[in-house]
Amino acid sequence: MINDALWHGFTVFLRVAALVSLMPAFGEQSVPVRIKLGIAVAFVFVIAPAVPAMEVSRTFDTVTWLILTEIVAGLILGLGIRMFVLALQTAGSIAAQSTSLSQILGGAVADPLPALGYTLIIAGLALAVMTGLHVKAAELVIVSYALLPMGRLPDGAVVSEWGLDQVRHAFELAFTLAAPFVIVSVLYNLALGAINKAMPQLMVAFVGAPVITFAGLFLLFLAAPMILTTWLAALDHFMATPFSGRP
Repeated sequence: MINDALWHGFTVFLRVAALVSLMPAFGEQSVPVRIKLGIAVAFVFVIAPAVPAMEVSRTFDTVTWLILTEIVAGLILGLGIRMFVLALQTAGSIAAQSTSLSQILGGAVADPLPALGYTLIIAGLALAVMTGLHVKAAELVIVSYALLPMGRLPDGAVVSEWGLDQVRHAFELAFTLAAPFVIVSVLYNLALGAINKAMPQLMVAFVGAPVITFAGLFLLFLAAPMILTTWLAALDHFMATPFSGRP
């Protein structure tokens, strides 16, 4: 009985550990490996009772195949969730480039990010954890066993098509989130061109730089709640239906 429970926990751990290594907040590079291991074990205690045990022979070939398929399944789910962090990061980079804030705090994290991107990612991760990211992740893993059965390798064509759709969705979401900053940047450059045409002797670049910087920060103050709400809604939809179409 104990051996069966340990074996079942091991099979669940394979998928959960791969997911945790890529999951937002819990799988960040700044989180120590021991903490990630503890988080994965905690997830196993929550998920294992809800997952039916699989009767397989415990030969070397079977165990090797099981390890391969479960890790692949966990990585697929983790990469799908990770795409939303990429979308938030890309949105911050687009916003920063549009408002001349791309070089501030560029090396503050492991991956060079502008200030706006760093701020949005920290706020997004905090919001996701506050709204129950761990609970949604546990539910996702439980549901995934019906979509990605244990011991079965996913179809490569289906996974590649799904992956391309997730990448498309990530960049589409990123541009949608950064749209207010792009619009303000276009209006600013049009106004700057009109002023330069009317007063060629005026150094419009020196006059306009503080304006666009202040406008970018003020727009971040106004638009951040809407940006994070939209991003969280998209993340929640994926966590609930990871392999269905977008709403």
